[in-house]
Amino acid sequence: MSISLEKRISSFSRLGSAFLVIANVLESPEAESSSEHMDLFNIQRQCTVMNPWFSKANIAFAFRNWSYLLNEKSLSEWLMSYKLSPGFDNQARSIAVINAGNIPLVGFHDFLSILITGNRYIAKNASDDKLLLPFVADLLINYEPEFKNYIQFADRLSDFEAVIATGSNNSSRYFEYYFGKHPHVIRKNRNGVAIFDGEDTKNFLNELGDDVFRFYGLGCRNVSKLYVPDGYDFDEFFKSMYDRSEVMQHNKYMNNFEHHNAVLLLKQIPFLQNGFLILMENKELASPVAVLNYEYYSDKTTLKNHLIENRENIQCLSLIHI
Repeated sequence: MSISLEKRISSFSRLGSAFLVIANVLESPEAESSSEHMDLFNIQRQCTVMNPWFSKANIAFAFRNWSYLLNEKSLSEWLMSYKLSPGFDNQARSIAVINAGNIPLVGFHDFLSILITGNRYIAKNASDDKLLLPFVADLLINYEPEFKNYIQFADRLSDFEAVIATGSNNSSRYFEYYFGKHPHVIRKNRNGVAIFDGEDTKNFLNELGDDVFRFYGLGCRNVSKLYVPDGYDFDEFFKSMYDRSEVMQHNKYMNNFEHHNAVLLLKQIPFLQNGFLILMENKELASPVAVLNYEYYSDKTTLKNHLIENRENIQCLSLIHI
């Protein structure tokens, strides 16, 4: 017997409340020494050991932001926007998911979308992110035990009717080869870009800091490329980034910064840096950790056409006055 839509919405709404509690606990210095929350902190520590980019702060951030979206009103309005026909969920389909592992809870939207529509979720997790989604699944099953029959994590995928796979441009070719005969969604590399016009406000630049440094720049929504007008002075940009210098306290980020700084010096490639972020003139959209590419433009229409041509590689835009 299938889980009713009302129960599915209610269960995910309860999960949202649990996410908020989890975020509050992880962000509380006192909670870590409490035996009441030992299991949660053990999961968090294991995740961080398995993937050092999964800091406690970033795990908490992911849970908190999902908590704002998981409530009965938001979930109901979201589903209504798709105008699903009556009885659409009478026949559950098995959907295979190959999850990325670049940022905490990166695969949660697929998890939510499949289960909220009454389908079965079969997932292969990234090798360095095997704990968070199973932890979330256990919470959901606690609210509605019937979900146990709809959720499966496996090292090998089988008996599925459709596929959602997320990976690099290289892995997408592998996915297309093996899963192309099934209904599928295959995601490739994407990047966030920001466009300046020379009149950028302090508020815009401060918020841009989040877009650049959140999750250490590893998300597809993180800004990896700046488009700036000819002759742009980066002084105000660097000033607005000063309070992000704590990223250098993360060993892997610091190693990336020092490595790219040394390589560029050895190759005598011109660049700018402020002690924790490198700016390099480069036409590529993607940039490595601790590096931000930039490109000058002189004509807004030409720039817009360039962005349209590259829309398949761009996840989102941060812009002002253009």
